[in-house]
Amino acid sequence: MIHNSECMSFSDVMAQFRDGVSALSSPMLYALTAPSSSDTRQFRQEWSSLPVEQRRRIITALAEQAEANFELDFDALFRVAMDDADGQVRTVAIDGLWEDEEPSLIASLVRTLQKDQTPSVRAAAASSLGRFVLLLDLEELDESYASSIHSVLAEKIHDPAEELEVRRRAVESIAYWDDPSVAAIIADAYKSDEELMRISAVFAMGRSADPVWADTVNGELGNPNPAMRYEAARSAGELEVKRAVPALIKLVSDRDREVQLAAIAALGQIGGQRAKQVLERCASGSDEAVNLAAEDALAELALSRQSLDLLVFGHGADDREERLGALEDDDDEMDEDD
Repeated sequence: MIHNSECMSFSDVMAQFRDGVSALSSPMLYALTAPSSSDTRQFRQEWSSLPVEQRRRIITALAEQAEANFELDFDALFRVAMDDADGQVRTVAIDGLWEDEEPSLIASLVRTLQKDQTPSVRAAAASSLGRFVLLLDLEELDESYASSIHSVLAEKIHDPAEELEVRRRAVESIAYWDDPSVAAIIADAYKSDEELMRISAVFAMGRSADPVWADTVNGELGNPNPAMRYEAARSAGELEVKRAVPALIKLVSDRDREVQLAAIAALGQIGGQRAKQVLERCASGSDEAVNLAAEDALAELALSRQSLDLLVFGHGADDREERLGALEDDDDEMDEDD
C-alpha cells in the first residue's frame, strides 16, 4: 500500500529539488511515482537546470527505489532523463526503464545505440533492446519492429571500432532471436580474445535456448574465473543441461557467493532426484541466503514437476504411479550416467 502520498505534491518535490535537495524521502518518492502528463512537463522544464551532481544522485536513487519497490513507477521521468546532457544520467535512466515494454521506447533506444557519444549509454541501450528481442521471439511485439532492432544490434556486434562493452551487450540481447545467424554470432563471440566477450557468449548461450551449447556451458562450469562459472551455471539452468548436475552440485559450495546461488537456481530448473536432495539439504542449512535460494529452487522444481504431471497424466490417471515411477527412473539413470 502507498503511504503518505497525500503529504507532498509533485510540485512540492520539484521545489525541494530547486532548493538543492537530492536525498529522497518516502513522501517524495510517492509524490513522484506515476506522474501525470503535466507533472512530466514540469519535470522536463526544470530537470536540466539542476546541477549535474544533483541530477546524478536523484536519478540513481529513483532507479534503485523503483527496482526495490514494485509500487513505484518513474518510467516517465526516466524517459525525460534519457535526453540529459550528462552520460551518467542517461545511462542510469535507460537502466531504470528495465520493465518498460512500450513499443514507443524502441525508436529512442535504437537512436541512442546508433548515435550517443558515451559508450556506457550505448551499452545500456543495447542491453535494453534485449527484452524487445524476446518479445518479438514470443510474438508479443509487432513484427514491424524486428528489422530496426535486429539490424542495429548486428551492426554494433560486427563493428570493430565499437567499444567492447557495447558489442558484448549487443551479443547478449540478440541471443533471444530465433535465427540461424545468432548461433554464428555466439560462436564468434566465444572465440574472442577478450574474456569479457567470451563470458557474454556463455550468457547468450543460455538465452538462445539452443541445446547445441550444452557441452560448452557444461565445460565452463569449472572455469577459474567466477564470472564465467556464474554465467555457465545460469545458462546450464536455462538450457536444462542434465549432465551439468554433478558440476553444479560442486558449485553449491563455491567460494563465490553469486556462483553458489546461480548453481542452486540452476538445480531447481534442471531437476532430478539428486538435484532435489541437494536442494533440500541446502534449504535446511544454517546459511540464510542459501536457504532462501534453495527454497525458491525447490518451488520451481515442484512447479515444473506439476506441469509435467499435467502433461503426462492429462488423459487419465489409471497408470499414474507406473508412469511417475518411470520418470523417476529416467532421472536416476541420467544422474548415474553423469
